[in-house]
Amino acid sequence: MSTEPTALDRLRQLINGYQVSQAIHVAATLGIPDLVANGPRQVGDLATASGSDERSLYRLLRALASIGIFHEEDGRRFSSTALSELLGDGAADSLYGWATFTGRPSSWQAWGSLLHSVRTGDNAFRSVHGVDVWEHRARDPAERAVFDRAMTDVTRGINRSLLDAYDFGRFSTVVDVGGGRGALLAALLEAYRTMHGVLFDQPDVVEGVAAELAPDVGERLEIVGGSFFDHVPESGDAYLLKAIIHDWEDPEALSILEICRRAARPAAAVLVVERELGSPNADPMAKFGDLNMLVNPGGCERTTAEFASLLESAGFRFVGDTRSSSGWHLFEGVAE
Repeated sequence: MSTEPTALDRLRQLINGYQVSQAIHVAATLGIPDLVANGPRQVGDLATASGSDERSLYRLLRALASIGIFHEEDGRRFSSTALSELLGDGAADSLYGWATFTGRPSSWQAWGSLLHSVRTGDNAFRSVHGVDVWEHRARDPAERAVFDRAMTDVTRGINRSLLDAYDFGRFSTVVDVGGGRGALLAALLEAYRTMHGVLFDQPDVVEGVAAELAPDVGERLEIVGGSFFDHVPESGDAYLLKAIIHDWEDPEALSILEICRRAARPAAAVLVVERELGSPNADPMAKFGDLNMLVNPGGCERTTAEFASLLESAGFRFVGDTRSSSGWHLFEGVAE
């Protein structure tokens, strides 16, 4: 008798996918991956350490153990797995920040209004909360901190693939436009010891970044606060925009690139790091990422041709598309 999942089983799993997302979010938020990192622990001990109800926590962890996140031992003890280790707060390739961010009420409630967005074309987040994601985070420092950590975790996970795929060494000064807490730019400065960097983002986003940097990196990095809808620093021979353009529809995306073009000297490069939308019937990460843009910030993912068109409309010559092993692409333009 076959034990392979039927089409009905597979569809049911997909329909119930939100349950897995929220269960992972709760476990990460409670810090369970770190609590079991050094060996199996009994659920009562975990409940005490995490401030949880023991019976409810046991139900959560045994469900997650059934899909390979944690392993249930004898005596209602739970140990770590390769997946749970990636949810640890201090793991090298941690997705802790992303797990704690995606299940928060602000994002969770916005996804609940996907039907409204599909019917009307309106941004779900603004419809639910009355403001866009940027104003919401500006009003709530805790929300902003969770988001910044999520973006840092995502960036850290793709840094190596970008460095392997593309030679950044020909640039003397890289301006990271909307660079958040500087995870990608710091990785570039660590890899290229003669490179200088400029981290540019909203003043409240970059506040305190200098104290987090290694001395050698800090000596070669300038931190500038401001909005990329107003201006960007003029000192770069490369302008790096990672996961920025996809947050916006074409008019705003074009405005950001035009402002970069006004700052760029002739022959300076613009490096747009994004996912490519991919071919039909494939690339679910990109296509569900595109839905997330509709629901949360209000932008969209794009094809290579669409990125090329935006760059050329902003005054850059499109040079090409470099794909990294992480699935992220670097779309390059040159100021003429």
